[in-house]
Amino acid sequence: MKVNLIWHTPEPQRVVAMAARLCYSPVGAEQLAETMSEDQVDKLVGKIVDLGHWSTLEHVSFTFAIEGVSRVLTHQLVRHRIASYSQQSQRYVSEHDFEYIVPESVAANAEAAAKFKALMAQIRNTYDELIALGVHKEDARYCLANATETKIVVTMNARALLNFFTLRCCDRAQWEIRQMAEKMLEQAKEVAPLLFKKGGPTCVSEGRCSEGAMTCGRLAKILRAAKQG
Repeated sequence: MKVNLIWHTPEPQRVVAMAARLCYSPVGAEQLAETMSEDQVDKLVGKIVDLGHWSTLEHVSFTFAIEGVSRVLTHQLVRHRIASYSQQSQRYVSEHDFEYIVPESVAANAEAAAKFKALMAQIRNTYDELIALGVHKEDARYCLANATETKIVVTMNARALLNFFTLRCCDRAQWEIRQMAEKMLEQAKEVAPLLFKKGGPTCVSEGRCSEGAMTCGRLAKILRAAKQG
């Protein structure tokens, strides 16, 4: 899996601070952006995040280029509707030698891995045969597996990303999208540590679990570690 933050709003924390200050300032946004000190920006952004005043975070966005993931992952990803997506098209891109993602539970079992690999080879052959018979790529793709590797570009604003991290960094999230979300959060924090200081599952960011009876038990472990510490 390859996850790269390829673009973001310049000085995202300053933009958020400027937007928040504008609501209570007689001067314009441009002047605020130029005159606010780094300390003022940090204090204001920290306060915004602590209070949960998320609307100003919608003014900044982050774009990630993601490769080496499965269609299983992207089917989950696009359910996050406040985002923009551009995905490699199976309608136009030939999948004759498609790569595929092997779950760890399959790879760890020799018999399961052999069956999985054999099925992928069979699908490749079938795809090739359909194309050779004159079937268009947009129809031949119907035989492809969910495991087929894909590439996608994702853009979200900071508020949408925080929601995404809350849901998909949770241990109850599916393993592949969780790994991707953790990589995205790590890179977002490098650019805007204050905006994403509460990024991640609620057990980590807020000391509570939003899963109720379906909790994974992570919060209990965190609380026990805190008591022992």
